[in-house]
Formats: sequence, C-alpha cells, structure tokens
Amino acid sequence: MRHFDYLLEDERAELFSIHPLPINRSTEKEVLAHALGATLYMPAMRATISQDVMTKKHEGLISMVICLEDAIGDHEVPEAEQSLIRQVRDISSQMRHGLIHQDDIPIMFVRVRDVAQMNRIVDELQEDLICLTGFVFPKFTSRNAEEYLEALESCNRHISFPVYGMPILESADVIYKETRTAELLSIKNTIDKYRHLVLNVRMGATDFSSLFGLRRGPDVSIYDISTIRDCIGDIVNMFTRQGSEHVVSGPVWEYFGTGERLLKPQLRQSPFEQKLGGSSGRRLRQQLLNHWQDGLIKEVLLDKENGLTGKTIIHPSHIKIVHSLAVITREEYEDACTILQSQTNGVTKSQYANKMNEIKPHTSWAKKIMIKSKVYGVFHEHNNFINLLARTSNIQLQYSR
Repeated sequence: MRHFDYLLEDERAELFSIHPLPINRSTEKEVLAHALGATLYMPAMRATISQDVMTKKHEGLISMVICLEDAIGDHEVPEAEQSLIRQVRDISSQMRHGLIHQDDIPIMFVRVRDVAQMNRIVDELQEDLICLTGFVFPKFTSRNAEEYLEALESCNRHISFPVYGMPILESADVIYKETRTAELLSIKNTIDKYRHLVLNVRMGATDFSSLFGLRRGPDVSIYDISTIRDCIGDIVNMFTRQGSEHVVSGPVWEYFGTGERLLKPQLRQSPFEQKLGGSSGRRLRQQLLNHWQDGLIKEVLLDKENGLTGKTIIHPSHIKIVHSLAVITREEYEDACTILQSQTNGVTKSQYANKMNEIKPHTSWAKKIMIKSKVYGVFHEHNNFINLLARTSNIQLQYSR
C-alpha cells in the first residue's frame, strides 16, 4: 500500500515534492507505527470484507480493524468469529494463488474480546495470519495487560512473521482521576517490556465519555470535553516522553452525516479561495461544512498539536481528510532537515524567516517529521491539504492557475 496511490501520476507530481513510500505489514516497526493514518473499523459480521479489500472499495484506505467486540452483539460472537476466519482465509488464498499481493492489501487488525478469543483465532488461522498485522486489545488495563502481551509473544514464537498488538486505553481506572496515574504507570511498565510487539497505543474516547453519560456533538472537539481532555493529556504525558516513547493515536470521530448547525463553521473561507480560486474554493469549503467535516479537521489538527499520530474512524468519508492533514509541508520538512543537519547545538533562523529553530529542543520533533515524510510525503511549497482535498473531493473542482 502507498498513501494517495489513487492519484494519477501527474497529480502526484504536481502535489508532492517527495512522494510517499510503499508500506506493508513487513515495514520497519517504527515507520509502520506512524503510517496507519485513518484506521477504519468495521464489524466482523460484514459479509463483504474480503471482497472490499481485494477490490479496494474504500479509496485511500491504508489500515483497518475488523471488530469482534463492541461492533457486534453478544449473541453474534460465534457467527462473527467464523465469518472473520472465512474472510481472512479468502484473502490468504488469493495471495497464495497470486491474485493479489501483500502490498495491495491494507494493514489489517482484529479487535478481540479477550485473550481466549485471540488464541482461538490464532489456532484456526495459523499461517493464514500472514494477512493480518496484529490484534487490537480493548479495555486494556493493568490487570489484563500481561496476559494479552504474553499470549501475543507466544503467538510470535510459532510463526515466521511479526504479529503486533495495539492496546486501547478506555477503562474507568484510566479516566478516573484518583486511579489514573498509578494505572497508567502500571500499563506503561508492562507495555515497555513488550515494546517490540506493541505497534501503537490507542484510546477509547467514546468509552471514557460513557462513564460520565457524555457524548460530544459535531460542533465541538473531544478537547472541549474537560474530563476527556485532561485524560488525553496524561496519556500523552506518560506514553510519548522522549527516550521511552510510544506512538499514540487520536480518538475516534463519530460523525459523518449532515444536520443543523448551532455554532459558526470552523473553516475560514479565505484559505480555500487563495488555494483554489473564489468559486472552487468556496464549493470545497461548503462541501466540508455540509458534512460536518470541519469538526473533524479541527480535531485532527488538535490531535497533531497534542502529539497524537493517526486516528480511529468509523466511516470511509474520513479517510482522505485525515490523510491529507498528515502530509508534511515543505516548510516543516526544510526546518527538520536544518535541525538534523546542524553541526552546532545553538539556535538558527528558519530559512522561511518566521521562526527560530533550536537544535536540541526541536531534534525529537524533527526526527518524527522525517519518519512521517517517508509515508505521507512532502508537499510542494505552494501546496497544502486544501490542494490535495480538491483533487480527491467528490466535487470536481477546476484549479485556479
């Protein structure tokens, strides 16, 4: 898979100064952890998963989770497990017969309900696990962390390719203030022991909200919900510290329809007009507003500013927005290169003459920029996410040259 492979060659050349590199389940772990982007969840009961994967139904999809937990009813579990196994075996068979290549399928995970279920799936699939990159562990706590990761390590001892885990932090002990610090420390200590198997750490903002009877609306960000915002801050504090850091992904955005607005739109008109011209820019902006996607854009920007990488999504319409906002700007790339190539530890002025680059404090940031530039690419200096969204929008826009 390669981000933005649905673009024509000349479109990619016009948009990117550095093109995204291909990725698959065998990509180096540090790079793969940053490359998942918009991770689409779908229920294991869905009968067309293998067909959707092989026909690339969802344009731009890079990573997905087949869910055996909250997305299906308790009474459907046996049927859902068998459906999952059939779908994965189907994809594996297509790969063995050369009808599809590993590079052509998304990075796929299965969200299990418990360790016993994961073990059953591993035993059933065996070498057919090659289709999967790993498992997602819901309700991950200090009480079940060791059990999950021990089982994952055991799985890896019996196969010739890596299978990763992605814990989801969403329990009461994580969100409740009086238990949070001790719980996060305990979870972090366990995850650190199995660092080679943990691809990234995810969080369940919906489950957190449910403990307080909350649900955010489409006009607000998860960062506007104070109890959730504080918990996100502590998760980032605990898991992304330099020297022992993990990749932490952004919480789910759950809106994809249209509806009435109470608050003002959250996208200024002028950046769209400047990039695309008056009428084309206004049309793209209005399309995003009509589908509440300005809220998603704002939240992804806040995710990035708070040190989160990638995002859980529940609708294909979110894919291109999340990915377009992950592309590195030329300014970010040039600043990162300057910082990493500096022979001193002092301060230099950005070649854009709008900021100071401090070598020591900004080195960790610069290294992450370089990793992300490999998988998401780097825009030409005159482009940003608006230009990319215009190319991928359902509305055919005419560029203003």
